[in-house]
Amino acid sequence: MTFIEELEWRGLIQDMSDPDGLRKLPAGTAFYLGMDPTAPSLQIGNLVPIVVSLHLAKHGLKPIMLFGGSTGSIGDPSGRRTERQLLDRATIDENVRKHSAKVLEIFKRAGLSADFVNNYDWTAGVSVLDFLRDVGKHFTINYMLAKEFVKSRVETDSISYTEFSYMLLQAFDFYHLFTQRQCRLQVGGSDQWGNITAGLELIRRKNGGEAYALSIPLITDNQGRKFGKSEGGAVWLDGSMTSPYKFHQFWLNVEDASVGKFLRIFTFKSKDEILALEERTKAAPEKREAQIALADAVCTLVHGEEATQDAKRCAQVLFGGSLDGIPETKLAEIFSDVPSTTLARAKFNAMTVVDLLAETKLSQSKGEARRLISSGGAYINNGRISDPTLSMAKAPYSNASMLVLRAGKKQYHLLRVAS
Repeated sequence: MTFIEELEWRGLIQDMSDPDGLRKLPAGTAFYLGMDPTAPSLQIGNLVPIVVSLHLAKHGLKPIMLFGGSTGSIGDPSGRRTERQLLDRATIDENVRKHSAKVLEIFKRAGLSADFVNNYDWTAGVSVLDFLRDVGKHFTINYMLAKEFVKSRVETDSISYTEFSYMLLQAFDFYHLFTQRQCRLQVGGSDQWGNITAGLELIRRKNGGEAYALSIPLITDNQGRKFGKSEGGAVWLDGSMTSPYKFHQFWLNVEDASVGKFLRIFTFKSKDEILALEERTKAAPEKREAQIALADAVCTLVHGEEATQDAKRCAQVLFGGSLDGIPETKLAEIFSDVPSTTLARAKFNAMTVVDLLAETKLSQSKGEARRLISSGGAYINNGRISDPTLSMAKAPYSNASMLVLRAGKKQYHLLRVAS
């Protein structure tokens, strides 16, 4: 398949400025993807154009990954109803550092390379007068107001001159990369189409050159909701903001109706592999084979094989797996959504397991706790408890600062012991 056929099959093309011209782009043609550092981490919405860039690179095109040290200081109005909060230079620079490091990791794991650039390098020294003369003069107010993202902001609220000028900065980026790095294609989300085509306009007016644009559709779930959010907020690519365990769990929980779509979008599995996974999921949805393949592939791409295996080992704890070697920080994360109790160590050491089950409400009374134990349904750290007289002061619990209690198969309680 050509790169256009590949992206079309995967549902990764929304708009093309010149389909015939794009299909004829030769190997070695440079393209760029821009990302603004408006948050401390990229999130899975940003992963979609990164994956598209990897596909293009696999087909022989040359990627330029642009990080918006200058555009990030303005704020892209696309897809927003209100103004962004402006960031200071130190924050922008730190975000650029984090974003570029993560994208570099992803490219390396895919066995590919890219050029990394920061648009602050070629815009910081441009004076306002030069910018207005060399860029602004090529755009009419009518042209800019006709852009959908500008029109919607003007109609529903307002837009500052700062954000109104954003498309000129992005157009200047495309023109700079076209003239200085022979970049002939810009890739971006569908909400960027107005900005991307402004770049084509600037190149045409100033240079008469031939350049192209390709946009990626907004990714939604089976209910039409914007994809990339969990109940707790955005799903981040930075492991310190969304851990590999939580990241892996997010993909495992994708609904059956959407998993084939997301295998196409977020993985590099072949058409035959994906179709086979879809068929096996239809035949045996309870096995969640497609979800496991999706979670493993995306987590490995973003965080690496070791992090994926660690995430899977942590998940086994929820199904009675061993807690050996799992640090308390990860236990707290795994069981972050279950009830918890904190006890003083003196009180904890004075308790029996029956007292503890009643104290944490895993049993409604001590009598019920004894019956739970006798029936084999009481567990500490996934080990079955058979002795109702077991003292918490005795090994291996006397020095514990965190224990996982369980009644039956799924009723968990996290116990913290304060010194």
